[in-house]
Amino acid sequence: MTSPAAAGAYPQGIKLGVDVGTVRVGVAVCDPDAILATPLKTLDRNPKKNSDVRVIASIAEELGAVQVIVGLPRTMKGEEHASARMATEYARLLASELETRGLDVPVNLVDERLSSVSAHRNLHEAGMSSRNHRKVVDQVAAAGILQHAIDMQKARGTDVGSRVTAPARPWRSGDTAPVTRGQTPEDKTRSSDNGRL
Repeated sequence: MTSPAAAGAYPQGIKLGVDVGTVRVGVAVCDPDAILATPLKTLDRNPKKNSDVRVIASIAEELGAVQVIVGLPRTMKGEEHASARMATEYARLLASELETRGLDVPVNLVDERLSSVSAHRNLHEAGMSSRNHRKVVDQVAAAGILQHAIDMQKARGTDVGSRVTAPARPWRSGDTAPVTRGQTPEDKTRSSDNGRL
């Protein structure tokens, strides 16, 4: 579930940018003053084990990151299709991993239309052959996403994008029973007992 970023001050310090693809995930980082985003690394996407999600959480922990910006690939009309849903789910997995580690690091989704197109163009202008783009284009796209976000934060004086929350942990037997709104824990116990009679 996402919600608009809260109005007011935005996190100050090192931030990570993430460009999510079906095959690779690009990661970028900015300096503590959030002036310049730079490419950091490209990870192989592992949707079964989510090892790449854990690597990004480890990077955030190691660098003391204060925020993670994940690109949300909307269409030119602003619509969200399969790739946007994939990025949103990835952001939720990342938020969950950070929370599991006890890290209070917000994860925000920020519109990233044309970030990959811009990354390819920048690499071409830098003289890199198209053959070699694949190795670094994802991390360059992540840097573009992060730079866009930190520039907007400074210009607006507030946080940007939509904050992503970790998915609710599934209830397991042995856990305290979830309480329905308006129902006290004692009511919940009584109704459970009545159900056994």
